[in-house]
Order: sequence, then C-alpha cells, then structure tokens
Amino acid sequence: MNKALLSLSIGGFGIGLTEFVIMGILPEVATALDISIPKAGHFISAYALGVVIGAPVLTGLGSKWPANKVLLVLMLWFTVFNTLSTFANGYHSLLILRFLSGLPHGAFFGIGAVVAGKLSKPGKEAQGIAIMFSGLTFANLLGVPLGTYLGKHFSWHVSFYMVGIVGILAVLSVHFWIPALKQSSEVSFLKELKIFKRLELWLIILLTTIGTGGFFAWYSYIAPLITDVAGHPDSMVSIAMILAGLGMVIGNFLGAKLVEKFTPIYAIIITLIFMVICLVLNTFLASDKILVLVMTFIIGAVTFCLSTPIQVAIINASKGSETLGSSLNQSAFNIGNASGAYFAGLPIAMGYGYTSADLVGAVMAGIGVLIAIGIIFLRKKQVNHKNLNPVCD
Repeated sequence: MNKALLSLSIGGFGIGLTEFVIMGILPEVATALDISIPKAGHFISAYALGVVIGAPVLTGLGSKWPANKVLLVLMLWFTVFNTLSTFANGYHSLLILRFLSGLPHGAFFGIGAVVAGKLSKPGKEAQGIAIMFSGLTFANLLGVPLGTYLGKHFSWHVSFYMVGIVGILAVLSVHFWIPALKQSSEVSFLKELKIFKRLELWLIILLTTIGTGGFFAWYSYIAPLITDVAGHPDSMVSIAMILAGLGMVIGNFLGAKLVEKFTPIYAIIITLIFMVICLVLNTFLASDKILVLVMTFIIGAVTFCLSTPIQVAIINASKGSETLGSSLNQSAFNIGNASGAYFAGLPIAMGYGYTSADLVGAVMAGIGVLIAIGIIFLRKKQVNHKNLNPVCD
C-alpha cells in the first residue's frame, strides 16, 4: 500500500513540475519562439484551461473503468503530450500541447485523492491524501528549481524532457504498484451530475477558488517582492522559491494532522485565518532582507495546510460521486490560480506597489473564512431540518 501511495506521489511530482516550471523559464521560451513574455504567458493560461475542462470531462468518461486503469491512462496522456511539447517549434503548436497536457491534471488528482483515501488505514485517510499531494510540494521544492536551472542554462526543451522522464516513472509505478480497484463510480455519469444540486458542494468550490486564490495573489508576484521590495539580487529568487517549496512540504503534512485533530472545515478556517495574518504581516516585513525570506517559508507552509482539508471536505460533500467532486476541486484550484494573479495585479498596475498583492491575498483568504463559516451554518440548518422532519430521512 505504501508503494501505491508513492506512485500517486510520483504522478503528483510530475504534474507539479510541468505546472510551475514554465513560470521560471518563460523568458527563455519567449525568446526561442520569438514572442513577447506576456504572449508566452498564454502557455500558463492554456494549461490551466485544460485542467478546468479536463477534470470533470475525463473523470466522467472514465467513471466506468477500474480506478487504477483510469489513473494509468491519465498518466500516459500526461507523459505523451508533455514530451511532445519539447518538439513544439511555434506559438500555436506549444499552446495546443500545453492545453492537452493540462487535461488529465484535475482528473488524476481528483481520482487519486479518492484512491489514496481508500488505500490508507482507517482513520489515516487524510495522511494518504497528503502523501499524494506531497509530490506536488516536492516538485516545488526540488523539481521546479532544477528544471528552471536546466532550462535557463541549457535549453527550455530540457525542462520538458525532465517532465517526460518523471511521467514515464509515474506510468510504470502506477502500473506495477497500484492494485486492481473497482470502477471509479458505481453510478452513471448523468446520475453523478446530481451532486451539482448540493449547495454545500458549490460553497466548497467557491471556497477553494477564492481561498487558494489568496495564495496565488502572493505567489504570483514573489519575484519582484524579493528583488524590488526587499532589495535582493535576482539570484535570491531561486532561494526564495526553495524556501517556499520547503514550507509547502511541511504545511501539506501539517494540514493532514489538522484534519485528524479537527474536522476538515474547522481546519480550513484555522488555516485561512493564519493566512490572513501572515499576508498582512508580510506587507510590513517584506522590505527586510531576512524577514522576507522567513515569511516566504511561513506563508508557503500555512497556505499548503489547506490542500488536504479542502480535498477531504469536498470528498465528504460528494458522497456517491466522490471522484467527480474531488476532480472539480482541482478545477477550482486552477481558477483560483488565475483569479488570484489577476486581482493582485490590479493594485500593482495602479501604482500601489508589490506589497499590495499581499493585501489582496489577505482579503481573498478572509472571504474564504466567511464562506467556511457559512458552510457550518448551512450544515446546522440542515441538521435542524432533519430533526424537525424525521419522516423525510
């Protein structure tokens, strides 16, 4: 069972690598393809769009297959199109390949989270999910800095070769280590769509979009925060990214512990409150060369405490259609990626400085707290309704 969880973690490593390494090598890609850096940014958007669309669609198409077979096909898809990206020779070809590379992302994490919970010991489901997501955090700690270095000093193609190699390892590990499982869903995809009638599901999706958007509001502008605000040289950005990645690794497992100690929704509230505090503090401390690095580690840790509690919360809210609900959370996460960067960029464009992005992140995290509290009140209302109408149960 440990090997099965490790195989999911390897897949998560590859997905995290391809999602984030493009940000570090964007100037090199732009230069090689003779396009502007803003235009090269479309490759990031294309991948995110693939995640948003692919999560529910591919989960639905694979619902009648054994879960282990679906995971294998998804990782094969991921490996093929990321490897083909190394041969892209123009803007349009790479744009299409980035979109196709993103399609299996949400479905893999969504189905993988459910499988990780089932393969874990009773009461340790959150830790199993955290192990899968540890691949994503280790990608930020080790894979992305290495891929960025190779892409800058040799060729951007090398970064995608690296993703392809990790993808092959993930395919082999999923094939040999994940045991035969039942089909991803026991009901038809049309019946699964009934979960969209659940208000709590929509609130959790909104919570993921806005709450994790607070993280991306900060993370999207971490480079100028380190250089322009704190006054570090450009070389320190890589160190800051490693510190953030180390924080993510630790925070991921702390989030699992919070779920075991509290309920998922209370773990989310606690984490988001700490995120608000840390982001506000960072606006005052970012000008200090030492404290900005300390806060980079702390914010990375606090924000990734969210990953497991949110994933467990949406699985619990999607009873009967867990894989679809779980994959939808990945779509929400990527919408949060785009919205956080966009909203944080507005005050920067108005001339309020890079620390204003942290305040935007704090506001988004604060709204996440309010949504989470709203979910608690909704649950209490539903319980009271059932107590008053026991015949309807």
